[in-house]
Amino acid sequence: MQQDRILKGVALMLLFCLTAPLIDVFAKLAARTLPVGMITLFRFVIQAALMLPVLLVMRQALGFSAGLLPLVALRALLLLLSTYSFVSALAVMPLADALAIIFVEPFILLIAGHLLFGDHVGPRRIIASVIGFAGALLVIQPSLAAFGLVALWPLVTAVCFAFYMLVTRALSPRMLPEAMQFHTAWIGALLCLPALLFGLANPGLVPDLALVRPEGAAWLWLVLVGAMAALSHLFITYALRFAPSATLAPLHYLELIGGVAFGYLIFGDFPNLMTWAGIAVITGSGLYIIHRERVTARSARTVTLPPTGNNNAGP
Repeated sequence: MQQDRILKGVALMLLFCLTAPLIDVFAKLAARTLPVGMITLFRFVIQAALMLPVLLVMRQALGFSAGLLPLVALRALLLLLSTYSFVSALAVMPLADALAIIFVEPFILLIAGHLLFGDHVGPRRIIASVIGFAGALLVIQPSLAAFGLVALWPLVTAVCFAFYMLVTRALSPRMLPEAMQFHTAWIGALLCLPALLFGLANPGLVPDLALVRPEGAAWLWLVLVGAMAALSHLFITYALRFAPSATLAPLHYLELIGGVAFGYLIFGDFPNLMTWAGIAVITGSGLYIIHRERVTARSARTVTLPPTGNNNAGP
């Protein structure tokens, strides 16, 4: 039944909202003893290692058309920059604050989709986007005062991830999601290597690119970063197979609740009033944009419906 499929999709989306913040938790734990570049590299290496047997079990081809390489490489680069930026922020910022700023990504995606793909963006959605950015400023402003320019790293993540989603949109009709994850992961790992080799050749110049041997629990955190990345992305991939994106999109904001909960339980961080106000504004604006997307889609379907009644009847 269709209703059963939608319930499965909702359940998988909830699992995504539960597991996605764990990527950030384990990255923050790893950042206590390891440079950001190392964490970024292992995020891709572990994900590729976990996705390879998935492709083999599903009997999907391990190769892909050479014509798709530029798009896949761009997707990997954008995800690499997004990951590096966010881990850089998590190294010093509370998880909830950094995650709240990232949720301006739907607004960036809306504007970028209009500029690059000609997607229609009405004035109400533009206003909602401006309000959403204002909500992000409520979070960024005190974070700038407390942590300095590092508070802008999540904004870099939001921009990179918005364009990552646009590239994914262009690539999706031509590559299966499991293959897309695997190829993005191993190409992302390869793209990490030149930066880390530069760090190795120039010790102390860029501390975040240093190569350090993980010890003790650091190995576990690195493995769990990659494992949660692979698992959460599989959850959302399969959720979208069972339920429409319009149904699942509002649930994405539950990831913020997970971020707040994990941040408090594991690191003892609890958002202040300014951060809560920013979270409320960002969430409210995002949900309004989702509502407008639904209204627009419903109107488009109504317009394309064939006329009813007897077309041969006279006036």
